Amino acid sequence: MTPFGQRVRALREARGMTLAQMAEGLGVSPAYLSALEHGKRGRPTFTLIQGTIHLLGVIWDEADELVRLADLSHPRVTIDTAGLDPEATLFANRLSREIALLEGEDLRRLAATLDEASNRRDPA
Repeated sequence: MTPFGQRVRALREARGMTLAQMAEGLGVSPAYLSALEHGKRGRPTFTLIQGTIHLLGVIWDEADELVRLADLSHPRVTIDTAGLDPEATLFANRLSREIALLEGEDLRRLAATLDEASNRRDPA
């Protein structure tokens, strides 16, 4: 499941909406919406994101979160390390091999490390 799919499913269920009802409201098939929720489809289109926001009646903060999560929800990621430090290539290859073996806490720690590095580069 992608971050976008997980959040959409939670919002849909919190509103008592079935997958079929939401799919009909968005003008897509239930199979497509299910595949999107489960990460078997790529990143949703802008139109689908906006339709989801409208259909679920989400507020501004939730809408911004859905847009951000959609951007981070492509289930087949490519990392181009050409021209980067050899350590970047090594890390990218290790991550691609080992990501399925990492537990939730490991993933959260790696994400926190990325957040810290990002904050050092671009302090708010």
